[in-house]
Amino acid sequence: MRAVAPSFHRHAVVHNQSNGSTYTPLQHVHNGQGQFKVWDSVLSEEAVLAFEYGYATAEPRTLTIWEAQFGDFANGAQVVIDQFISSGEQKWGRMCGLVMLLPHGYEGQGPEHSSARLERYLQLCAEQNMQVCVPSTPAQVYHMLRRQALRGMRRPLVVMSPKSLLRHPLAVSSLDELANGTFLPAIGEIDELDPQAVKRVVMCSGKVYYDLLEQRRKNDQKDVAIVRIEQLYPFPHQAVQEALKPYAHVHDFVWCQEEPLNQGAWYCSQHHFREVIPFGSALRYAGRPASASPAVGYMSVHQKQQQDLVNDALNVD
Repeated sequence: MRAVAPSFHRHAVVHNQSNGSTYTPLQHVHNGQGQFKVWDSVLSEEAVLAFEYGYATAEPRTLTIWEAQFGDFANGAQVVIDQFISSGEQKWGRMCGLVMLLPHGYEGQGPEHSSARLERYLQLCAEQNMQVCVPSTPAQVYHMLRRQALRGMRRPLVVMSPKSLLRHPLAVSSLDELANGTFLPAIGEIDELDPQAVKRVVMCSGKVYYDLLEQRRKNDQKDVAIVRIEQLYPFPHQAVQEALKPYAHVHDFVWCQEEPLNQGAWYCSQHHFREVIPFGSALRYAGRPASASPAVGYMSVHQKQQQDLVNDALNVD
């Protein structure tokens, strides 16, 4: 972890401006704890990600995490992702448990601060070579990282998570969920809906879930269920089917995403979505139209697009 980091962990090291001394709180949690070290790094995504890949490969019992300031910034390290992270095991038999934390979410900050290019990572996925997760709660993040540290098979983990969920009032977890829970590849409906009254099921990943949930509650809708897919690869067929089991009578399914049509999970994962819904059911896309740019540059346009895709997903004729 970088000592002078650009995100929420910028205070991993506290500096005393009077005498120049430093204090690292996570080194003093309890007696006999494991080591926690913070290192400054050069501002080169390609160089640092390549180093972290090598470190994670050489030290498999260490949970090595590389976080981009914004997910878009991983673009500058694409060679490392293509040549090493996604294919190193297949080419050289080299296992690697590196975690890539890529802030990803449409929050109105423009083309260079919205998309970690989820579609690129999904296009690289094959032969169980890595994991792509989109956690939506603190407990999911914790158990996802804990699973990565404990599992015997070392494979890269790519995490897409928006910064806005750090302070979203609905993105919370209980102490019991943190202490006794586990990572859930798919999460079913959380509100008390009568399954027989449901006419449509909306599947989604990421922070758009909370936009859908809030709008549905505002509309007082009881005929639309929302299912979160928290792991896009390897695709959790059984977990998603379990979440969809109460809606075996439904034939109207929607995949909702914030990303444009030609980006996000739609193109790379819709065959998985079709495999888990009842045979003969309709699967429709709700999201931004295809775009050469990852996102628009005006907040007002962003907000209208966001509201339109949420309404499109929820409106039942």
